[in-house]
Amino acid sequence: MSAPERIPPRSVTADPNPAELLARGELTVRGRIREASNAALFCTVALDGRKASCVYKPVAGERPLWDFPDGTLAGREVAAYEVSEATGWGLVPPTVLREGPYGEGMCQLWIDVQAEAELLALVDAEEPEPGWKAIGFAEVGEGRTALLVHADDERLRRLAVLDAVINNADRKGGHLLPTADGRLYGIDHGVTFNVENKLRTLLWGWAGEALPPEAVDALKGLRDALDGQLGERLAGLITPAETDATRARVDALLGSGRYPEPSGEWPAIPWPPV
Repeated sequence: MSAPERIPPRSVTADPNPAELLARGELTVRGRIREASNAALFCTVALDGRKASCVYKPVAGERPLWDFPDGTLAGREVAAYEVSEATGWGLVPPTVLREGPYGEGMCQLWIDVQAEAELLALVDAEEPEPGWKAIGFAEVGEGRTALLVHADDERLRRLAVLDAVINNADRKGGHLLPTADGRLYGIDHGVTFNVENKLRTLLWGWAGEALPPEAVDALKGLRDALDGQLGERLAGLITPAETDATRARVDALLGSGRYPEPSGEWPAIPWPPV
């Protein structure tokens, strides 16, 4: 299937129940998103006069990953949404697991991006300016390096906590979707929830710093939810061992009271970073 001539911006629907629309609506494929590493299809979904744009990633289009042998990318994408919702932060667009034209897959609301929002930058400096956090130095060609920084932004702070909980192995700049109404969404959560520590992210700016009170409260609520309905929902999406590992990561964050730090055992920053 060919790509559409122009993929429209990701748009947030005003639908009062987008998850129901995604799960029950008629899914129509409009084109393929070619830059995706696995099959990702741009679609519309319609139900009882309601309509939205979405992304459909069929399980049949997933490439096997040696270090994620269990479950599916689609299941982990939906699990990330469920965990995000349990924090109360709404950091992942509505996402469901459903049947589609090419079999079972994940279906996620398309988000309208505010392109001019600046969350990442390369600067010719040794230290970040106020309002920014250092990630590390990057080669920019001809033997030159520049400091890679991200915004000291509350929304990114929350996302850094979520990534630590779900053990996100691939938080790139292109996975950050700021919107005109001030929201920030994270997408592409197919390589998450591994039982081994695989956290790889651009959001290291708060490494080792104390978690803010709202993060501690969210983690406490998440820990309770994992022993209740959230744990039941995850049972159909990831393995019992992965759910147990998620509980352990929440406990570790609450125990330390701090943002995690790179382990030094593998590259801490995904490549390419965007």
